[in-house]
Amino acid sequence: MAKKNVANSKYTEDWVPVQTITNGMIILDNQLKVTGVKIAPRNIFILDEDSQAAVLNNLKNFYNQIDFEFWLVVADRPVDISIYMSQLQVLYNQTSSPAIRKLITEDIQKGNNFMNNNVVDTEYYILFKEGNLDLIQKRIRMLINSLSACGLMASQTSNEDLRIILDNFLNGGQTTEFGTVVVA
Repeated sequence: MAKKNVANSKYTEDWVPVQTITNGMIILDNQLKVTGVKIAPRNIFILDEDSQAAVLNNLKNFYNQIDFEFWLVVADRPVDISIYMSQLQVLYNQTSSPAIRKLITEDIQKGNNFMNNNVVDTEYYILFKEGNLDLIQKRIRMLINSLSACGLMASQTSNEDLRIILDNFLNGGQTTEFGTVVVA
């Protein structure tokens, strides 16, 4: 693999030490891997005070038991409701009742408003960097199990999760879908 001349490069990707994203891990140029867990959001503030306190206390204990460097990452992911909107349109076309058509039309308008305002889901991650695959799997299991004890669901990051995180950092949260550019 040829060494990148970063100092003279005009391309962003030359400044980012990412080789590839595979198996839920970002493989860096130095062969270290960045991976972690995605935490399902949970609104603890709808719980009674004792339950809230228990979750917060469990989280405090959880963070104190982590004995490696980690990053807490919050990333916004665009919400795609296009399938739902298509289903509403099919339902509208199959319905002859004016009252039901009116309700479906209102839902379609709400959906269009939702899509036009760039609504996003906020996702939460705990990421870490490591080279040893056995240690990576051990840490991921520990994170998932410990978060479960806190009443939170977590899973290992997927390739798509990691792409979204990188996209957020590199492009200010705006998703880019450029085609290949060929310079003649």
